[in-house]
Amino acid sequence: MKYSNKKSRNLFKKANRYLVGGVNSPVRSFNAVGGTPVFVSSARGQYIYDADGNRYTDYMGSWGPLIFGHSDPDVVKAIKNAAGKGISYGAPCEEEIELAKLIVSSVPSAEKIRMTNSGTEATMSALRLARGYTGRDYVVKFEGCYHGHADSLLVKAGSGATTFGHPSSPGVPAEFVKKTLLADFNNIDSVKKLFKKYPDKIAAVILEPIPGNMGVVLPDDGFLKELRELTAREDALLIFDEVITGFRVARGGAQEVFGVKPDITCLGKIIGGGLPVGAYTGRKDIMETVAPEGPVYQAGTLSGNPLAMNAGLATLNKLRTKRVYRELGKTTTGFVEGIRDIIARTGGQARVNSIGSMFTVFFTGEDVVDYSSALKCNTRRFADFFNGLLSRGVIFPPSQFESVFISTAHTKKDLDKTLDVIFSVMKQIQ
Repeated sequence: MKYSNKKSRNLFKKANRYLVGGVNSPVRSFNAVGGTPVFVSSARGQYIYDADGNRYTDYMGSWGPLIFGHSDPDVVKAIKNAAGKGISYGAPCEEEIELAKLIVSSVPSAEKIRMTNSGTEATMSALRLARGYTGRDYVVKFEGCYHGHADSLLVKAGSGATTFGHPSSPGVPAEFVKKTLLADFNNIDSVKKLFKKYPDKIAAVILEPIPGNMGVVLPDDGFLKELRELTAREDALLIFDEVITGFRVARGGAQEVFGVKPDITCLGKIIGGGLPVGAYTGRKDIMETVAPEGPVYQAGTLSGNPLAMNAGLATLNKLRTKRVYRELGKTTTGFVEGIRDIIARTGGQARVNSIGSMFTVFFTGEDVVDYSSALKCNTRRFADFFNGLLSRGVIFPPSQFESVFISTAHTKKDLDKTLDVIFSVMKQIQ
């Protein structure tokens, strides 16, 4: 059947009359790849279905949280049961204790935790906590690492190339980012120079231990351990933003994989089973600086929402066994090797970075190891690749600078069929 997106085009036209850009998050607009956004009508397992009746094998997974695929029966059941009792309390409930207990028992750095409604809230609150705990003002972030849209972190975030010291978005006063210092990912010397330039002034270093917002970029051997040693020596806190990697690359996240324990960890996505959620957690003495135990204020009417807590519990309970991660890792490795073989056979200028059940196909002839090398990718070629997949019933994230995700719902048949599609598209676009 010939691919058609007539209804999606009409919906997008209608959406533009009421929604800014026709969407509620910029990357959904397809501006980076051209064409019309897919308007989803339903989703189940490894598939999403659009308004035109097209079925796509989905490798976005709602940007990572759906590790068991769409509409997992156990998660849906948990949400339905919770909704029958009330959709929001604005008060404590038992389930938030149980979810907190599961997280604390799983994440190496976690001793106490505070739930939020999003990853942005988690990172914003973690930085406020770090400044309040240390009594210092400056924060170090890495070019290309995205930590949500809090004002002080919108500097060279994700794929937005900007000049040092200037915000990545209008509306953010330059004064808000003057205390945000930029370092180069995988370059420990760039961090050391900042500590030398701002002695006893840096509250924390924040980073995605495995960046997923400049595409999947892996830390060099020893880089995270050197950061841990440096921050400890300088009496600054180390913050891991594991909103993407937490419970995705391993039950204990990237800190479990690399054996490096940060002072504070930010979480999201999977811990809510696909519903809006975030959290920050860390050492007990640090977390007890947060109100009502301490003076650092943070609050949220919907924090600990019973629907999200129950969805998170259902998901994390299914992740108790390491077998899930072993099988996902094995499946993803085989799939990635298949893509690399196709690249070699078709003579494509592309690289694939992967870890656990995450990967990115970079359209470049160079290895992607940091922000500057990511920005050298051929985004036009990626757009051709993306649209070629889409027209053949496969959907990847609509940006060169995002991670692709494998779920337990993807079968060998799905993956083999997708490899055939990738081969066809790669031949076409070379």
